[in-house]
Amino acid sequence: MSGTSILTSSDNTLPLESLVESLLFVADESVPVARLAAVLNTDTRQVEEAISTLHKNLHGRGIQVQLFKGRVQMTTAPQAAVAVERLLGLESFQRLTPAALEALSIVAYQQPITRPQIDAIRGVNSDSVIKGLLSKGLLEELGRSDGVGHPILYGTTPEFLQHFGLSSLKELPPLIMEQSNLSKETNAT
Repeated sequence: MSGTSILTSSDNTLPLESLVESLLFVADESVPVARLAAVLNTDTRQVEEAISTLHKNLHGRGIQVQLFKGRVQMTTAPQAAVAVERLLGLESFQRLTPAALEALSIVAYQQPITRPQIDAIRGVNSDSVIKGLLSKGLLEELGRSDGVGHPILYGTTPEFLQHFGLSSLKELPPLIMEQSNLSKETNAT
């Protein structure tokens, strides 16, 4: 199908793979192949062939086409990740340690929460982890607790939502608490 003209603009005719490329470029998320076929007034087999041609043409370039479960999108090449992160100011988010992810998940589900409460759940001191998450903009201070010493209350930020691709905290997966060994033993008797 490569090179076959399908739609025309006022001045020229574009091949199907060029039209698919244009649509994927302006789409803000992955698009079902069937939707592309409908927009282009063609069948899905022809669109899939155009996607395959586009994929081959983009090999070794800075962008690529991803097809997954019948949905397609343009993405940056994985090899460009470091440069893209630098441009977008995301290099501080490159890698979160397991300890940082653990503390961040505790805050996400329990906020507002104090550092001593985080420490009690984790079983270790969380000072450096909290400082790192604050510097990355994933946590923020929400105020002070009324408890003894008035410890700082922490919560997640809009950057946290953006980093994990969430539009709200309601999109967090449900929290499944493991039963303690004591309650397991009690239920067994």
